[in-house]
Amino acid sequence: MPHHPGRYPTTRLRRTRQHDWLRRMVAETALAPADLIWPLFVHEHEASHPVASMPGVERLSIDGIVKAAAEAATLGIPAIALFPVLDARHKTDDGRLALDADNLLCRAVRAVRKETGDAVGIICDVALDPYTTHGHDGLLRDGRILNDETVDVLRRQAVVLAEAGCHVVAPSDMMDGRVGAIRAALDAAGRHDVCILSYAAKYASAFYGPFRDALGSHAALATAAALGVADKKTYQMDPANTDEALREVALDLAEGADMVMVKPAGTALDVIWRVKQAFGVPTLAYQVSGEYAMIQAAAVNGWLDGRKAAVESVLVMKRAGADCILTYFAPEIARTLRP
Repeated sequence: MPHHPGRYPTTRLRRTRQHDWLRRMVAETALAPADLIWPLFVHEHEASHPVASMPGVERLSIDGIVKAAAEAATLGIPAIALFPVLDARHKTDDGRLALDADNLLCRAVRAVRKETGDAVGIICDVALDPYTTHGHDGLLRDGRILNDETVDVLRRQAVVLAEAGCHVVAPSDMMDGRVGAIRAALDAAGRHDVCILSYAAKYASAFYGPFRDALGSHAALATAAALGVADKKTYQMDPANTDEALREVALDLAEGADMVMVKPAGTALDVIWRVKQAFGVPTLAYQVSGEYAMIQAAAVNGWLDGRKAAVESVLVMKRAGADCILTYFAPEIARTLRP
């Protein structure tokens, strides 16, 4: 049906903007705490350590993670996403610690489940970058990232995380075929109820820098450069492409993904929109560390209102079609949105 907007002065679009209650009443998009996922960094130390390039974000102990999970439940945030920060001495070229059922991440998952049960969802990345000396998401050999050999490790890593109590495994590695292999491995292990959140459209972005600082993989990538693979462009997507993102999503859904992710969110609003329109599946977006850091840095310098900018930046991601957004602003936004 054609849209007839009318003419001035009979039609005045400012009429519905003149009062706060009226603006809220006609708002096309609403943001709620249930739209947020809180990414958290866990490390082996008892004290929390700030991430210098992410003001307000800390690496937490397992006890700190448990407390944060309880806070998420209180704030109405439905899930947390956990990322392990390992000391360099625990990293190897093959990332074998990822398969250890008693590794840091598994212990954190068990601790959270013991305290919160199913009150808060636990999402864990399936990728090798926290565990490898070279900082890559896959196995590196002879100047190449190995696809199929990496997938074999990832499917085993997913089962280890599921058996620790993770509700959602999230392959973020961008290897071809890993979703199908992980689904088959989970089912064979009797973990039919564990969801797969696929990082289906993950771009090789400049906005991941602070996250890599937090994990310590940024320094590891210097090692990778000496081994012939200085960046992640052979497996993460080219930011120039959107049709390719739809192909990636289609493949991952066909292999058994329950939900899909677009990352980074702020520079891929068009991709979020296209994915949601094309597939109509649960579509998540990740407001990544660099996006968070830019807003925080500007706020610290007094250049903008950090809280308002945080809420607006996430609201437009939902407007673009995201069902849920991973953001380091999650607790701050949730507190802002509470009545």
